[in-house]
Amino acid sequence: MARPEKVRLGEILVQQKLISEEQLTFALGEQKRTGRKLGRVFIENAFVTEEQISGALAKQLNVPYVNLKFFNTNPATVRMLPETQARRFRAIVLEDRPQSLLVGMADPTDLYAYDEISRIVKRSIELAVVNESELLQTIDRTYRRTEEITDFARELEQDLGDSVVDFGNLAMTPGLEEAPIVKLLQSVFEDASQVRASDIHIEPQEARLQIRFRIDGVLHLQTEADLKIAASLALRLKLMSDLDISEKRLPQDGRFAMKVKQQRIDVRISTMPTQFGESVVMRLLNQSDGMLRLDSIGMPVAMMKRFREIIQRPNGLVLVTGPTGSGKTTTLYGALTELNTVERKLITVEDPVEYRLPGVNQVQVNEKIELTFARVLRSALRQDPDIVLVGEMRDQETAQIGLRAALTGHLVLSTLHTNDAASTPIRLLDMGAPRYMVGAALQVVLAQRLVRVICESCAQPYQLSTTEYEWLKEHPEGGGTNHTYLRGRGCTHCNGTGYNGRTGVYEMLEMTQEVADAANHSDPAYFMAAAKRQMGGNTLRAHAVALARTGKTTVAEAMRITNQIDD
Repeated sequence: MARPEKVRLGEILVQQKLISEEQLTFALGEQKRTGRKLGRVFIENAFVTEEQISGALAKQLNVPYVNLKFFNTNPATVRMLPETQARRFRAIVLEDRPQSLLVGMADPTDLYAYDEISRIVKRSIELAVVNESELLQTIDRTYRRTEEITDFARELEQDLGDSVVDFGNLAMTPGLEEAPIVKLLQSVFEDASQVRASDIHIEPQEARLQIRFRIDGVLHLQTEADLKIAASLALRLKLMSDLDISEKRLPQDGRFAMKVKQQRIDVRISTMPTQFGESVVMRLLNQSDGMLRLDSIGMPVAMMKRFREIIQRPNGLVLVTGPTGSGKTTTLYGALTELNTVERKLITVEDPVEYRLPGVNQVQVNEKIELTFARVLRSALRQDPDIVLVGEMRDQETAQIGLRAALTGHLVLSTLHTNDAASTPIRLLDMGAPRYMVGAALQVVLAQRLVRVICESCAQPYQLSTTEYEWLKEHPEGGGTNHTYLRGRGCTHCNGTGYNGRTGVYEMLEMTQEVADAANHSDPAYFMAAAKRQMGGNTLRAHAVALARTGKTTVAEAMRITNQIDD
């Protein structure tokens, strides 16, 4: 293929009538002022989309445009170009053809990159245009650290040998950056970050050490290593988290921060003694992602509009409910982000503080020194806050203080572990909260779950199983059996799972006058009937089935959510 010609992106977009001369002049000024790439300036100002830029370049250069979202890459082919050069030149090898390699580039007019890639692969190359964001995601997925992690684990095994090693001294030795244990942990964290893992599990088994990642709520085996490296891994992580390295018989909790590829990641660590050694679980919180907004968590538009109106009230209790790992904290932080203005004082009482919010006073509970939810909450109310977030209403005292605060001019946001929205006020009564308080203070209950989203790249229609067919007949809310349902067949984009990412499933109970009056009735069935009337069929199950019907998730995921509720 002929070497590409150098072209001006702005002129191409004007020629193809995608932007105006005025927009180009503005963008060139911004490029000069900020030093950012011209294409990035166009996209950030919503003049054009990334797809439009790629399509325009492809048309001008007479080369194909490849949408990586729907292209199944071969990891062996992609790795023909080393990761460093792939990232540097924003390029990826797509196909190994008899006479040449098809290489996708975000900027195919980069002549230096073209020459360097030709020199590295020692082959003739043909160009295609790809979107930069999808290119980087594909690179992250393909150049995984699996082999590297296994190699470092083996190197560490050899370093340890069979002799007894003082790991405390090993961990504090100068030049530690080159120690196999540090390289192993660095690779594990990088790999976890690249595949969007939320947790890393390091688990000693009878014969092997197992390292697993939780991705989209499901655990995946990353690697297995020799059991003898387990103690040194646990010890190194304890040192990083300022935990007691001599204590191996009791569980410990801590946290530390690290940088992975210019991103700050906060790590919450929990150690627990097991039969074969200390099990370590780490929750990864990426502080570089920025706070989620309410409009990006998957809440139905009408429900979100009403929820936003309610959280703008000056006082009352707002509860978000669901089991552990159902996204409650994300929803509350999304609400806090919208409420966080200079005119309001916000205080949070959490265990632990997950994300740092600028402008918000965040307090971490510490049971060891009797800094409990109730104690911090009482002190927080003396700090003249407008809005208080209580991480969880765990006991009667915290619930009563929260309800009292909601009645005396504060907006209180909190969570409860209940199965659905309708049973939440009854749970508060069971905790000993006075009936009149629940009816008067509680404004709204939002119940939620998380379902996995079908991978866009490999979604396809399929025949419902007998179980799914029968289940849909029983639960026709938002759907029915006479409809085309989708599932992912598994591809390189989703690591063969058929799912990529998660979204929320919601139901909302608003405490209207009728529902509040029903809460004061002694018969729970009377209240449940009033709650169901208020919700009007907008249940967790109905939302899950609607997501399956629109091709966002599978019927199997909708069934899983429903089984959780029924349990």
